[in-house]
Formats: sequence, structure tokens, C-alpha cells
Amino acid sequence: MTAFVPSLAVRARLTTALRSSLCARPSPLRRAPHPPRRAHVAMGIATDAAATVARDTLAHGFQYDLFVIGAGSGGVRASRIAANYGARVVVAESGPLGGTCVNVGCVPKKLFVYGSHYGHDFDDAKAYGWDVPGKPTVDWPRMIATKNAEIERLNGIYGRMLGKAGVQIVYGHAKLLDPHTVQVGEDTFTADKILVATGGKPFVPEFEGREHVITSNEAFYLPNLPKRVCMVGGGYIAVEFAHIFSGYGSDVVLSYRKDLFMRGFDMDVRTHLAEQMELQGIDLRFKTEITKVVKNPDGSLQVTLNNGQVLETDLVMYATGRVPLVNDLGLEAAGVATGKSDKIIVDDWSKTNVDNIYAIGDVTDRVCLTPVAIHEGNALADTLYGNKKRNTNYDNIPTAVFSTPTIGTCGLTEEQAREKYGQTGIDVYKTKFNPMKHTMTKRTGEKVFMKLIVDRATDVVVGCHMMDAAAGDMIQLVGVAMKAGATKADFDATMPVHPVSAEEIVTLKTKEPDP
Repeated sequence: MTAFVPSLAVRARLTTALRSSLCARPSPLRRAPHPPRRAHVAMGIATDAAATVARDTLAHGFQYDLFVIGAGSGGVRASRIAANYGARVVVAESGPLGGTCVNVGCVPKKLFVYGSHYGHDFDDAKAYGWDVPGKPTVDWPRMIATKNAEIERLNGIYGRMLGKAGVQIVYGHAKLLDPHTVQVGEDTFTADKILVATGGKPFVPEFEGREHVITSNEAFYLPNLPKRVCMVGGGYIAVEFAHIFSGYGSDVVLSYRKDLFMRGFDMDVRTHLAEQMELQGIDLRFKTEITKVVKNPDGSLQVTLNNGQVLETDLVMYATGRVPLVNDLGLEAAGVATGKSDKIIVDDWSKTNVDNIYAIGDVTDRVCLTPVAIHEGNALADTLYGNKKRNTNYDNIPTAVFSTPTIGTCGLTEEQAREKYGQTGIDVYKTKFNPMKHTMTKRTGEKVFMKLIVDRATDVVVGCHMMDAAAGDMIQLVGVAMKAGATKADFDATMPVHPVSAEEIVTLKTKEPDP
């Protein structure tokens, strides 16, 4: 199966796959879906870009206070908040509004996750007295169409939010000409300050047959559900899509080049996840890499691994990281410095080395998470236009990985905590058990895991890690407690809710022995 390319109409409305390519060279799809001769500008109604800006030069000599490149989560938030403070703001976007998260990221991914659980739910229902006549089947194209409609609805919401705030929207590829000038199509715009919020795109390494693989961008538009999937990678996206395809009934092999996936997560979480995935029937191949992919006459794929093994599959999906979307952005012309992997270097206030140019989100060298980009954008607008000087604190960021069961994590891993506080400077509490739901279904592969890491000297909880169906919601509230500096005594003094998995996090009593 080769990468699926949506129709032009769908592409124009929905997918930020327009903004990326499987190839390393700049993608021709970076242009607007239907490129006009002049940049298309919208603010409630369409207007001519040049006519609009020619008559509206601000007192400081520029046409706008803020020009934002990229209408993803961070760019939209910064634009809207800045405009609400009274700034004249224009945002440029070459794809649909909402960026990666809304179009080919968090939102559709979570919808896929929901859908993938129904196969198990139909089977589990029998233990609770329900009979589901016949064998449930999947209408994949119907699911994709329903998902597309929801994403299109969200695109409209983003547009209306920007319009209501008075933000001008320019559709087209934006390029910096100098520190104060941006070109979109044949039009140029000047601004006192410029914000780069273009995000990132999937990365696929060079190897023979890479043209036959897809990334998460294309996965959201597959015309049919593949029977066999080879997933490549070891982070959030690889693990989540391995569970998604497996849940929908595909046979899944996950290949990762190192000895254990989810690098950067707590080791207990990583090993527990691997155990549960294998119990669910997902074939984990660690220390393996693809060296060649060949397309067979019937459309299937032959995959050769570095250990000499050959796999037959219907789909190869790469989730091997993302790189900043800086192709043809004009950073050099504006004098903006970049670092490793072309990520834009910024200070604690999101400022680049150029005084009036800022950057937020995945295009920078900081934490690549949607809520972080939103917070950075909001903080920047508050600082520049709201007389509320503040920046983003990256300590104790709660996050979730929508595997099965879901991972929730906040704060330091045990390994990080021992490095910071010493081998005997922390107390570790953990538990592992079958969730109540599956005491009747007897399903394996979804065992709950919970862990607290405590600074022994102060009793402050410095790390929390869990795996449970509700871990994403639980870790959000634990994050509040940790941000407030909660101690283990505070957790112990909290009355548990019964019977739920979450009660275990406030009833952990037995400390693990020191190493």
C-alpha cells in the first residue's frame, strides 16, 4: 500500500499534510491549496491585501503591530490574545486553520483512539450480560468521512475565533524578506513584531524504498484499513498508532532501532508498556531498522530489516520524529539563528536573536507539546501587549500518551530524581494491579501501574507516573497538585474516591527499598 493522497477538495479544507512531504526537499504542497495570483486576505469578508494595508500604516511606520506566521495552536492563541489587547494582527497560513494538532495530530488521533477501543468493548460486553449479534465489522471509509467532517467543523471554529478578535487572516506561504517584512504570494506586509509559529513536520530517514512508506499525516486519510502494519519508531506517535491499528484489527509489528522505546519516560513505565503490548498481540522488534522496502505486484510491501529478516506487510508507517517547518521561510534573510535540526533558538521570553522576531511551539528548541505552544503564545501576547510580563515554566508539565492503557506522567522520572537528589535521596512508591473492569472480562494487557517519587528531605512529590484507561484525566489533576508543591503527606491526607483506580494514588504506603 502506498501513501494515500486525498482529493484536492479535501486537501484544501482539511489536511496540514499540505505543509509537509516525505521527501527532505521543500514540499510543493507548502503553497495554498488553490493559489491565487495575490494573497487571499480574510477578516469576516475577503478583501484585497494590498488595498487593505496601504491605507492602514501605523504610527510607528509599519502596517501591523504583529505578523504571525502559522495558524496552528500557538499562533492562533498568540494572534487572538494580542488582538484582544488592541494590537493590529495578521496571521498567515498555507494550510487549514488549527495546524498539526487539529488537522493531523492530537484531535484526529484521539478520535482514532476512541474508535479503536470499540472492538475490545464489544467483546468485553459479553462478561456484563450483553449479546452483540454477529461479528462487528469496521466501515473504515465511513469513520474517515465522519472524522473529516469534525475536523472541518473545528477549522471553522478557529476562523470564527480569529475573525471575532479582529485578526486578519492571509492564506498562502509566508516568507521573511527582512526583520520587519513578510511576503505572501505577490503581496508584502510590514510589522513591528513578527512571530514564527510554523510547527513541525514528520521526518523519514533516507533508505531504499522510502517512497512507499507513510507518516502520521497520511495515516489520517487512508482509504482502507490495512490488514498488516509495520510501525517504525519509539515515541508517542508510534506507540499510539500501533495500538490504534491493533485495536481496529490489524496485525501490527513495531520496529524500533534501540533496545526499548519511549526514551525519556520512567523506566518502569517503559517496561510495563512493553509487557502490556506484547500481551495484546503487538509484535515488538527492538534493535531493528528497515533497510529496504519493495512494493509487490499486488500492492503489498516487502520489508527487509537490518538483521536480515524479511516481513510482508500492507502498510509501513514511519513515526521517527519531527523536524521544524522552516523550508523557504526566509530566516537567513531576516538574520534569525537556528540550532540543532534547524530549530529556532529563543530565549526565556520566546525572542530570537533578532529583537523584534519571536518564535513559539515545535519550530523552537523547547518542549514540543500543543499545550506548551498555546501557553507560550498566550504568555508572549500578555507580555508584549497586555502589560503582563510572564513566560512559560517548563517544570512539572503533565502529559499523556494514548496507548492502551494510557500513560500519564508529570515531573521527574526515577532515573532523573536519583541523579538530582542522590541514590538514597528519594522515596519511591508504586503498585500494579488488574483494573476492576477486567476482573470480570479477564482481559489481559491492560494492567494498571502507578508510581510516586518523593524528595525524601522535603516530602514533596517530584514525579508521578501511571498507566490506566483514565490516566490522561488523572495526571491533569495530579499536575495541579504538583505545581502547588504538594507533599506525600498531602496525598496521604486526601480522602480516596472508591471504587476507582485513582484512589490508589492517595493510598500508596509501602516504600520501595533503596538501590
